[in-house]
Amino acid sequence: MSEPKVCDKCQGTGWLLEDAGGSQVAKRCVCFDRRWKKSLFDQARIPRRYQNCSLDNFEVHNPSHRDALKISRQFVKNYPAQDVGLLYIGPCGVGKTHLAVAVIQELVRTKDAACVFYDFRDLIREIQGTFTPDSTLSESDVLGPVFQSEVLVLDELGAKRTTAWVEETVFYIINHRYNHKKMTIFTTNYPDTDEDEDKRDSFYKKGGDNLIDRIGVRLRSRIYEMCKVVEMEGDDYRKMAKQASYRF
Repeated sequence: MSEPKVCDKCQGTGWLLEDAGGSQVAKRCVCFDRRWKKSLFDQARIPRRYQNCSLDNFEVHNPSHRDALKISRQFVKNYPAQDVGLLYIGPCGVGKTHLAVAVIQELVRTKDAACVFYDFRDLIREIQGTFTPDSTLSESDVLGPVFQSEVLVLDELGAKRTTAWVEETVFYIINHRYNHKKMTIFTTNYPDTDEDEDKRDSFYKKGGDNLIDRIGVRLRSRIYEMCKVVEMEGDDYRKMAKQASYRF
């Protein structure tokens, strides 16, 4: 295995000395910025499937997509001045995860923000895994990055039906971030309410659960305070693209 290449400019120190009116001033080398950005992207835990997602390559298929993209761009532009995160709501395959990932990729790239991506089910499984006798991780090992990240994406909220323990654990996480004014971005495949039955039955499973059914009233109420709702409509474009690829 070859040794990593040492920067010719700073000899691996990350600093350059420049002359400034007879005295030398230290400044960061560009190689440090590259390494720092790479470490932020590595810590973000973005799944390989979504690593190429960006705001620029998001496909707009209807007005709700256009609005969602506009809100996402505005979120990045205003960060960290805004007061609330985002809750992307819509059926499967409309681009919710794409936009959520694109937002944190852009925040890392342009704002050096420390971001973390977690699938809701994976997070619950990892926390539960720390309770096994042979676990090498503690609960705090898992929750540390979740609590400390400047922006957390929690994907597929409600994908795992809540038990009392799950609801309490997720509320603990969300409430901690709320109290420390940390931005959180959620995605969910479940409609917010049953109020618009026509829209609900057009895009969601008829007679299926809504978000409150999946996560409970208390957690949904807290998320109302924390996030701007971004509703996305449409067919499952992933399924359509897959079927199109099978045509001969």
